[in-house]
Amino acid sequence: MPNRPVTLVMFVMVLSLLPSGCKPAESAPVIPSIEKKSVIILCTGNSCRSQMAEAFWKKYAGDKWDVVSAGTHPKPEVYPLAVKSMAEKGIDISGSRTKGPEQYLGRHFDLVITVCDNAEKECPTFRNAKQHLHWPFDDPPKAAGDDEAKMKVCRRVRDEIEAKIKDYLAAPASAAARVGGDSI
Repeated sequence: MPNRPVTLVMFVMVLSLLPSGCKPAESAPVIPSIEKKSVIILCTGNSCRSQMAEAFWKKYAGDKWDVVSAGTHPKPEVYPLAVKSMAEKGIDISGSRTKGPEQYLGRHFDLVITVCDNAEKECPTFRNAKQHLHWPFDDPPKAAGDDEAKMKVCRRVRDEIEAKIKDYLAAPASAAARVGGDSI
């Protein structure tokens, strides 16, 4: 059985021998290739803001983006109030785990987003990323007050993150499209 390149060459040769105006039977429609873009979302502990951002990005981008998050100094677990606040939005991050950026250092990313000032300062180098954005959000675990006060901050930050991601992904000729190769 001939290999594919030879088969393709033979098919093209047969087509060239057809009389002009003679067309082969209808072929399957050409489906454009849509390459998945990739984003890494970084914060310090990977326990709250970057976890929420990763979950929202997955929700709103669907299968168009490969999304991961990491922390420059990962905490032992995801912040419980982040889990609770995301559950209020119908998103379960209770099974998420915190992770550092080391496992992603050799990987190509189209977009790197830092969601806190510390991560921006300490961000590992992702030299091959096409774009780097800094979206600083308050850190709910560092909010003053009791759990109720911290939960209010967590909800506010959650909603800010959600709005920022929705705006980014929905922008006309969106920045998401610019990541694909246009000017950054």
